[in-house]
Amino acid sequence: MHPAFLYLPGDRLTIPELSAARIDGHVVDLGEGYIPAVLIESSSARAAAIATLVPADTAASGPSAAWIHGAGDAPPARHHVRRAVSHRIRLALPPRVILHDTALSLTHVVLIGGVPVMTPERTMVDLALGLHRDESLRRWMLLLAHAEPSLVPAALLELETMTRVPGKRAGRGALERLLVRTT
Repeated sequence: MHPAFLYLPGDRLTIPELSAARIDGHVVDLGEGYIPAVLIESSSARAAAIATLVPADTAASGPSAAWIHGAGDAPPARHHVRRAVSHRIRLALPPRVILHDTALSLTHVVLIGGVPVMTPERTMVDLALGLHRDESLRRWMLLLAHAEPSLVPAALLELETMTRVPGKRAGRGALERLLVRTT
């Protein structure tokens, strides 16, 4: 998506101007910004809309990556990023951003609209592995499976290659139940 189609508050237009344009039906809100109402919402538009929340050396992950890949209509209330470099990083993050400080392999990162994002398959695996800590991730799994049903068997295959990973048993069970629902 071309940056000219994304309006971030305070950039070219103020919040009152963007609010008025939204009320008039000229723009719709998307993530942290607004896009023209006639523009089709795409993965690149969603990624660009939260680009300011994804710091250098990280990638959008978890519910944020699921939303970028087409899960659901609204972005998560808190965005998730994961370290995309092997060394530790120190970041000052806004309260709406959660950093998962485990390294993400570059094979599991894709650039969408210039923003590093976890791949759809790895996103599904990540959501499944996090279920034992946070049950709200199930909603994002369902939405992502609805958007891309082929991700469920791919995530199951990838999960089986992992060894000694917390939440693997619960994640496998959730993916198997989801596979039955989507077929």
